[in-house]
Amino acid sequence: MGKTKDIILKTVVEISRILLGITFVFSGFVKAIDPLGTTYKIQDYLTSFGLVNFHDIALPISIILCAGEFCLGIFMLFGLYRKWTSRLLFLVMLFMTPLTLYLAIANPVKDCGCFGDALIITNWQTFFKNIVLLACSIVVLIWHQKITNLFTGKFYWFVGLYIIACSIAFCVYSILNEPIIDFRPYKVGADIPKLMTVEEDKAPIFENVFIYEKDGVKKEFTEENYPWEDSTWVFVDRQSKLIKEGEEPLIRDFSITRLYLNQDRTEIEGEEDITTEVLSDSSYTFLMIAYSLSDMQKDYLSSFEDVNNYAKDHQYKFYCLTSSPRDLILQLEKENITNFDFALSDERSLKTIVRSNPGLILLKNGVVINKWSDRNVPTESYLNKPIEELSIANMPDTKQESKRYLYIVAIILFTPLIVIKLLDALLYHRKSVTDNNNTNEKIN
Repeated sequence: MGKTKDIILKTVVEISRILLGITFVFSGFVKAIDPLGTTYKIQDYLTSFGLVNFHDIALPISIILCAGEFCLGIFMLFGLYRKWTSRLLFLVMLFMTPLTLYLAIANPVKDCGCFGDALIITNWQTFFKNIVLLACSIVVLIWHQKITNLFTGKFYWFVGLYIIACSIAFCVYSILNEPIIDFRPYKVGADIPKLMTVEEDKAPIFENVFIYEKDGVKKEFTEENYPWEDSTWVFVDRQSKLIKEGEEPLIRDFSITRLYLNQDRTEIEGEEDITTEVLSDSSYTFLMIAYSLSDMQKDYLSSFEDVNNYAKDHQYKFYCLTSSPRDLILQLEKENITNFDFALSDERSLKTIVRSNPGLILLKNGVVINKWSDRNVPTESYLNKPIEELSIANMPDTKQESKRYLYIVAIILFTPLIVIKLLDALLYHRKSVTDNNNTNEKIN
C-alpha cells in the first residue's frame, strides 16, 4: 500500500514539474524571440497603472522576464537546484495568479501577453491557466525532493550558468535583429489589404439605435420603429449597437498619410491619405518604419538614404513612415537632409510591423515581400540591379527559415549540455536512484 502511494505521489510530482517546466520554457522562449514586443506590452501595463514614468525600464524588465521564465522552466525540467527552483516558481505563481484575476476583472489590457504574439489568450483564460500552475507549484514545493534530476550536483553550477548565459544572449540577439520566428500579422508573405478585412458572414453585426426623449424620459428605437411622425418625441442621439459578435480583422489601424514638404524642406505644405495607393501598387514600394524620430538609431541612417536613392533611380516608391510630430520631421530634415518622402502612420502599427527603430519593409501589391532591421538593410553595393534581379524580390520560405533557426538554437543550447551529461555519467556514475536523491537533498 505504501509503495503504491509513493508511486502515485511520484507521478503527481513529475506531471506537475513537467507542466510547469514546459509552460515556462514555452512562455519564456516565445517572448525571448521578440523582447521588444514584450517591452511594449509591459509599457501598456505601466500606462494602465499610471506609471508612465517607468517606461524606460520596460526593456530591462522584459529581458529579465523572458530569460527568467525560460531558465526557471529548464531548471525545473532538468531538476536543477530543486528546492530553490520550486520556491521561485511558487513565488512567481503566488504573485501572478491574483494579478491575473485583477486583470480579468478590470480588463486594463485585452491581451495579457503571457505567450507573446505566438498564442493570444484572454485574461480569464490566463487566470484559469495560472490556477492550474499554482496548484502544480505547490506540489513541487512540498515534494521537491521527489523531482528527478538529470545532472549530479557536481555540474549544477556550470549547467545553470550556461543556460542563463544562453538565455540572455538570445534576448540580446533578438533585440538587435528582427524575430527569428514572426508571429505578427505583418510577417513576410502577409497580404495587408486582405488582413484588413473579414468575410462578410464572419464580421460583427451592428444596428443603428435612435435615442428620443419625451416628458423627460429617454427611449431607444430602431430604424423600423423610431417615431419619425410623432413630434412629441425629440431626437437626442444616434448610436451603433453591437447585436452579434464576430471576427475582428488582424490589421485594423494601418494607414499612410503622406506629407508634402516645400522645396526648401522647411515647411509642410499639405498632406494626403495614400493608403490605398500604396497597398494597390503593382510595383515595389519601400517603407522605412521609424515610429519615433527622436529615439531613432541614426547609426545606419545612411543605409536608408542609399535605399531611397536606389528607389528613385529605378522609379520605385520610398516612404518614411513615422508617428512623430511634424516639427520633429522638419527638425530631422534640417539636421540630416535625408530627402525622404515622409508619411504619418499609427504608432502601434509601426511598432508591430518591425521592431527596430528604424526598420525597412518591401511591399508589392500590398504583400510584404521582405523586411529588415536597421543593421541588416541592403547596402549600396548590393543594390546594383532592378529588384526583379535581386534575391530580395524572392519571398523567403518563412516556415523553412523558422525551422532552420530553431535547429540552430537547439544545437547551440543542447549540444554542450549533452556533452556535460556524458561527462557527468562517466565521472560521477551513481550506484542507485536512492543514493542520488539523498545526495542532492543535502546539496539543495
